Amino acid sequence: MSASRTVRIGEHVVGEEHRPFVVAEMSGNHNGDLGRALAIVDAIAQSGAQAVKLQTYTADTITIDADGPAFRVSSGHELWGGKNLYQLYTEAHTPWEWHAPIFERAREHGLVAFSSPFDDTAVDLLEELGAPVYKIASLEIADLALLRRVARTGKPVIISTGAATVTDVDTAVRTIRAEGNDQVVVLACTSSYPASPSESNLRSIPVIRDTFDVVVGLSDHTAGIGAAVAAVALGAVLVEKHVTLARADGGVDSDFSLEPHELAALVTETERGWQALGRVQLEPTAGEAESRRLRRSLYVVRDVRAGEVVTPENVRSIRPAGGLEPVHLDTVLGRRFTRDAARGTALTWDLV
Repeated sequence: MSASRTVRIGEHVVGEEHRPFVVAEMSGNHNGDLGRALAIVDAIAQSGAQAVKLQTYTADTITIDADGPAFRVSSGHELWGGKNLYQLYTEAHTPWEWHAPIFERAREHGLVAFSSPFDDTAVDLLEELGAPVYKIASLEIADLALLRRVARTGKPVIISTGAATVTDVDTAVRTIRAEGNDQVVVLACTSSYPASPSESNLRSIPVIRDTFDVVVGLSDHTAGIGAAVAAVALGAVLVEKHVTLARADGGVDSDFSLEPHELAALVTETERGWQALGRVQLEPTAGEAESRRLRRSLYVVRDVRAGEVVTPENVRSIRPAGGLEPVHLDTVLGRRFTRDAARGTALTWDLV
């Protein structure tokens, strides 16, 4: 991929030449309280993240009210084991009437506000609210009708790849581009909650970027911020993490969500990691000038007179620089000084 490939999200340019774009996912961490949802937006703004993301669905737009085994989360699931899908999504959804005040609060803070729609009616709502970008959730990657609808808005489309095959990703990207929309961001993602770092497989990030010629990032469900920082080192330019006010408050996503101070640390450390990437350079930097000045070199370490032999007792390799490079020590040993020299004189070729 060309390093110049970018997408514009609101006022932000997302790409390798720009600091990481951090998306804070609220999901169900509002715990059914609009006041808490707005407080989460305030905390996200204070963290320095650039965006807040919701999920736009109701239990009826994402599933049906049925209670057969297929409609329950497997009993072994760490967080939601045995729960009925309809009840889980009823608990976790963000009421549609909350979207406008949440978007308004976010915009007051200068945040980008957007969402993951799960059907056409959700896209209709988000279009009314002026969402500048869309996110396709991992498990919707094969819903090609939804992808086409979102692509036709002409806005950037972010795709998560959790539980997807390479064919799924290829089909999704091709489907969006077939609608004339080439503003695609693909996020590496492990769709388990919480995700194990050992299953994050971050080395896939540059492969995704180069294979599909897209802007690439990470949707991260691991604990902490280590995976996100590592992802930036591998080329991720967008990082998405769930956020809550306090994990101790509970909620459907709280266990794998960051608290506000952790989100602030993620913003700081991913930007620091991005800055540290720099460029391929095997020469000293401008900031190393003082260190270069203090490198070892050959100095006269005892007063000597003209004609005296150079020995390890009167010439040594010491800090700072200024004299001959230490590599020349064997060459000058045994020669004679051409003139008197005081202790602390930098050894130069005209002295021996």
